[in-house]
Amino acid sequence: MILEILGLFFGRYSRRGWYFADRGESHRRYGPIWAIVTPRDVYVNFADPEAIHDIFQRRTDFIRPSHLYKVLEVYGPCISTASWTDWPRHRKVLATPFNESVMSFVWDESVEQTRQMLEAWDGAAEGQIASVAKDTRTLSLNVLAATGFRKSFPFQSANDHPVAQEPHSTPRKEDADSPVASAGYRDALQTVLDNCIFLMVLGRKWLALPFAPQSWRQIAKAADYFQRYMVRMLDEETKALNYGQAGSGGLMTSFVRAMDLKQKADAEGGTAASGSPPKGLTVDEIFGNIFVINFAGHKTTANTLCLWLTPAGGIFRKIKNRYADLFPRLRRCRAILLETLRLFPPIQSLPKRTSSEPQCLQVGGRTIVVPNDIGVHPSLLTMHINAHYWSEPMAWKPSRWITVAEASERVITPARSSFLPWSDGPQNCPGNKFSQVEFVAIMATLLRAHRIDAIAKPGESFRESQARVLATTQDVDMQLLLRMKDADRVRMVVHRVA
Repeated sequence: MILEILGLFFGRYSRRGWYFADRGESHRRYGPIWAIVTPRDVYVNFADPEAIHDIFQRRTDFIRPSHLYKVLEVYGPCISTASWTDWPRHRKVLATPFNESVMSFVWDESVEQTRQMLEAWDGAAEGQIASVAKDTRTLSLNVLAATGFRKSFPFQSANDHPVAQEPHSTPRKEDADSPVASAGYRDALQTVLDNCIFLMVLGRKWLALPFAPQSWRQIAKAADYFQRYMVRMLDEETKALNYGQAGSGGLMTSFVRAMDLKQKADAEGGTAASGSPPKGLTVDEIFGNIFVINFAGHKTTANTLCLWLTPAGGIFRKIKNRYADLFPRLRRCRAILLETLRLFPPIQSLPKRTSSEPQCLQVGGRTIVVPNDIGVHPSLLTMHINAHYWSEPMAWKPSRWITVAEASERVITPARSSFLPWSDGPQNCPGNKFSQVEFVAIMATLLRAHRIDAIAKPGESFRESQARVLATTQDVDMQLLLRMKDADRVRMVVHRVA
């Protein structure tokens, strides 16, 4: 009997992504704070707003366990794996290109990529979309490449059945900006991102072995090609800035300046001897951050777009390429994004660890002392579906985010720590605004003159079709981020409307 109970307990909490399957049930059963105790470690789970707020604000008391993120170092150290003392150096470099000045570019590129995607869908047989999942991945990748690295690509839909490119050789200097080289770069990056789990677990060395399967060696070749392209982009940006040119203005410009800062600090004898904090980034850190930005930005947006399968037509009139005027007014687009992230946050819990000293937290009016050096897990999903903050918490209701005041609509600000899709505190996601602008521009363009519907199976009623769509969105797994297992199980069709 005891072994049976233990099996149920540890089986439930040992699976990746158990937070989504649990959906706050454990907190409703055990309370706002409870712990999993194993022979090796202790993991304390929190679903209390004040405690979670403190955990995220006190980054030196509750430290990100960077060793858990080491798999992300496919190309080098990055902001996700930096120690708490090293993290500000990475954040300073990455925050600059994601400021307000770039959002107009994000808006324009998102609108243009979505327009091209709609052209491909309109041209498909009977408007049937071959793969929403693949097309949203392509769209988000193109927007990120254009915004961050000033590499603009034409949209290529899964409907087009493109011939696969072979991104295996280094582009010649004279061909570097040709369409073939650009396609090779995009295909290599897409291959890397689509197979990042292989790269993280096995590494390029093992994937490239002569006796490895051909598909593995293709991944390794694409990964090597992408690194060579990063070297080339860094070299070109360095030369442009050295010649007094403005540079691309994207992430690569910030990276080159950070590299120069690092080299100058090293030439002057380093920062350790002077007692000042480290400055700039190494080349490996630049490559590591390029990868993690592409991985996080591309996967998060693509998965969220794909999870949004129920269209909300009839709420858009005229879309212009004017971010400053239009983005604040598209409140219902933002409401759909926020509601989708409430029910399907890319990460359901953000692990922390207490420092070398015990830490005090307020939980329900009591002071709780958390021992030193143990796992602390704020349960984000539990807060997102807490009935104390959200009526009908399991229902997808974008209207909950809109309130009407003085004949105008506005998006509500949820209670503190009840909504945390971009984390909170000083280590929150630097791409918060970027992702919102991108998603809203895509949605508004998609639904301005089109309607997207699920294709019903033969003999299937509307209610049965809706139930199948809902079941597909609930059939998810947790790799590094939450995603639907088979989004294309539901086939979609696009219709032009007046």
